[in-house]
Amino acid sequence: MVLLQRNMKLRKQPPLSLSLVTFISITIFTTATTIISPGTTLYASNTNQSWPSPNNTFSLRFYPLQTTPSSFIAAVVHSGGAPIIWSAGNSAAVDFGGYLRLLPAGNLRLVNGSGATLWDSNTSNIGVTSATVLESGNFVLSNGTSTVWSSFENPTDTIVPSQSFNLGMVLRSGVYSFFLQKSGNLTLSWNNSVTYWDQGLNFSMSGVNLSSPVLGLKSEGILEISDPNLTSPVVVAYSSDYNEGGNNVLRVLKLGDDGNLRVYSYLKGSEVVNVNWVAVEDQCEVFGYCGNYGVCSYDSKSEPLCGCPSHNFEMVDPNDGRKGCQRKVKLEDCVGKVAMLQLDHAKFLTYPPVFVVNPEIFFIGISACSGNCLAASSCFASTSLADGTGWCYIKTSNFISGYQNPALPSTSFIKVCPPVAPNSTPSLENVVKKHGRIHGWIVALVLSSILGFLAFEGGLWLWCFRNIPRFGITI
Repeated sequence: MVLLQRNMKLRKQPPLSLSLVTFISITIFTTATTIISPGTTLYASNTNQSWPSPNNTFSLRFYPLQTTPSSFIAAVVHSGGAPIIWSAGNSAAVDFGGYLRLLPAGNLRLVNGSGATLWDSNTSNIGVTSATVLESGNFVLSNGTSTVWSSFENPTDTIVPSQSFNLGMVLRSGVYSFFLQKSGNLTLSWNNSVTYWDQGLNFSMSGVNLSSPVLGLKSEGILEISDPNLTSPVVVAYSSDYNEGGNNVLRVLKLGDDGNLRVYSYLKGSEVVNVNWVAVEDQCEVFGYCGNYGVCSYDSKSEPLCGCPSHNFEMVDPNDGRKGCQRKVKLEDCVGKVAMLQLDHAKFLTYPPVFVVNPEIFFIGISACSGNCLAASSCFASTSLADGTGWCYIKTSNFISGYQNPALPSTSFIKVCPPVAPNSTPSLENVVKKHGRIHGWIVALVLSSILGFLAFEGGLWLWCFRNIPRFGITI
């Protein structure tokens, strides 16, 4: 509208000379982008230095981490410093002497203060002449006529609106990764080996074969998949603040270091951020969240809490429960026979296809579920679902990821050196918020039972003694 009004005013004024028009056109063109030339360097020691997009919406800069000693990551960030939407080397941290340089050969290189290369774009000798941060947040390397490399094509842990997430791309955060499969399914994986979340599209039409699916996040808060074989995009999820906030809200899809995938909404110009969609609603269902032999539960505020299976174990790092636990005495060092520790209302996480096709799944009773594991040298733990199915599965992997909650009907067992030193039984206070309906049902049942019992006792007392004068009661 402003441009239209400006053009209308120009029509009422005398014609401009061709040279003046040419000068204005060149000025507008040259100020539309911020060109980074080969040889330009960003220094970690100067966090005020940046490579900005034309309107300063995004910038590439060094972002300080809360570490001792100080460390920094080179990242594309939204104005104000949040959110980070891309980082060199997927958050590879440098010290105070580190830098990021666009070399004359055309490759972008992240170097630590020691001189060690931590990351390289591998774009040397392919004609790179400049780099630019676009208003979309995309950081691109160009050869003068086209883009030869971009951060959108090489994502780290985040997707923003206008960015396409194609087949072969991966979001990574620590040991966790997020993929798009050719079937259109979205998957979360631990250590590239355990898929603990697999979101199918559930097409309403049958016989649809996707050729090149693309996942995208709409600015209004829709996560959708498009494909040439689909007549219209398929919606995967809606953000809970869908279509709210207008241009004042920036939404991103981010894989966290806790292994969960979320849609975040950032209110531009402020520090307000909200989670408006989450892939795995129960954080304790994320494989490996509490590390090896760690057991995930919830505190009274429904926050995930990491602990050890029993006092037979100790935390690897007392200051960080997510780093897992270890046996105080190794199984090979046991004095006497190995024992089975029982964990009530607990399970050791196992996901398809292992849970479906693995021959280590049995239909046996709870005692046999413990005994079979104890007798097998390759078994470290087992879980009896105790939900009526009679399923028992044993864990032959030495990586054990546990979940304990009073709402779980399963019972688990784990090998330890005697004497067995179990933890205290988890209380109903620790029932996760996601199971709030189960918790409420339990509380309602208990309260109604107590009230019913009191009413019955009161009625019985009145019926028995209603005509006994010494009680002073005549009914």
